Amino acid sequence: MLHRRDAMLRLGSAAGGAFSLTQLMAMEQSMVAPARKSARSCIFLFMWGGQPQQDMWDIKPEASAGVRSPFQPIATSAPGITLSDQMPQIARHADKLAIVRSLTHTATDHGVSVYHAMTGRAMVPPRTFPANARQRTDFPSIGSMFSYLGDQSPLPASFSIPRPVAHDGVYYAGTHSGFLGSPHDPVELGQVYNHVQVGPRSDAPTIPLALPDDVSMARLQARRGLRDLLDSADRAMQKSGETRAFDSVYETAYRLLHSAAVKNALNLELEPAAVRDRYGRNEYGESFLTARRLVEAGIRLVTVNWMFITPAAKVYNVWDAHGGLNDLEHGQTGYGMLKADYCLPAFDQAFSALLEDLAQRGLLDETLVACAGEFGRTPKINGNNGRDHWPFCYSAVLAGGGIRGGTVYGASDSQAAYVKDNAATPGDYLATICQACGLDPSREIHDLEGRPYTICDGEPISALL
Repeated sequence: MLHRRDAMLRLGSAAGGAFSLTQLMAMEQSMVAPARKSARSCIFLFMWGGQPQQDMWDIKPEASAGVRSPFQPIATSAPGITLSDQMPQIARHADKLAIVRSLTHTATDHGVSVYHAMTGRAMVPPRTFPANARQRTDFPSIGSMFSYLGDQSPLPASFSIPRPVAHDGVYYAGTHSGFLGSPHDPVELGQVYNHVQVGPRSDAPTIPLALPDDVSMARLQARRGLRDLLDSADRAMQKSGETRAFDSVYETAYRLLHSAAVKNALNLELEPAAVRDRYGRNEYGESFLTARRLVEAGIRLVTVNWMFITPAAKVYNVWDAHGGLNDLEHGQTGYGMLKADYCLPAFDQAFSALLEDLAQRGLLDETLVACAGEFGRTPKINGNNGRDHWPFCYSAVLAGGGIRGGTVYGASDSQAAYVKDNAATPGDYLATICQACGLDPSREIHDLEGRPYTICDGEPISALL
């Protein structure tokens, strides 16, 4: 075997001393550590409400009564890593996961924390519901970072499915491009369907992207031609930011209607029935599968927002498992919510299916999968047999896209209450996503007042890359 030292000596000899020591060291480094290939796209699974780290990713069987989860740890495909017994299918894919057990910030309010989780920056000053509605003075979301930093493409950079994080008419701050402007907003297609049905369903509809019945593609093109003619006559008056924003939205919609790849991606009827069954015939499984199809079609980032819509059209961020919600099925207790079909069973099925599907298709290396919420849950179990808001220590996950699988980064204390080692902020987590996808999180941007900022307020977690 030719060792590195021998190889470098022979290279130096063959070159007759033409290489400097610096050049030789650089050549050795290139032999040992080839350049890392960036992920082509990202699926960001946003667990709105906050998953309980103690019951899923960082289970503490030795914790005291009142803190200890009723769930048990189980072995996984990654030696030394255990997960909750409520995630047996995900456990078989733990060798693909990097679990960050040391995320931390200080905001206990949903709206303020969603902003931090989606933008990587603390909301200053904090705006609680309903004042947390998104504004053009906000910092850009992770999807908008992909749009701003990525290469120009005829397709939008970012989609948000099945609907934005919103309720009671308030779209949460941190979920669009903020001061970067509407050209970088994610495409929000609305609902997959009106309410969640979690049982098997053969007629589950898909996200619509089609012209009205009375508008043909030729008619649309004629309309566009007329609009372009009027615009050219009126170009001198097309100076305002509002007009440019409208043009951007119009162009995005037009490109989408013309994109066979995107329309096909949104048509789950083209997917084999067995694959749809594997993901789950419910909104979560359908959304995870749609995300996979969209990144295959060339969309760089797809955000899946986890929520539950009751038949009465009431929105619940069901990972917010306090319990005491008598109008929600199984909502009387927090653990009733976790074990209901709208939480752990559907998540175990859909997330494991996504990892398995991407790996089988050879897409996992080029697709980063991120899974995080806005915070975690309290160590102490409350009177409704649930857990309350807790941002001081919680877990998130990364997989694929060049991430080191079968690893754990950071550590919590004995109750998963506070960070013990290697604290990481939401900004660090988003910076890691950007870096893994070949985007520079230190890139400078300017707000509406012209003040400079880096696009992401954090540093990539290099140990995971």
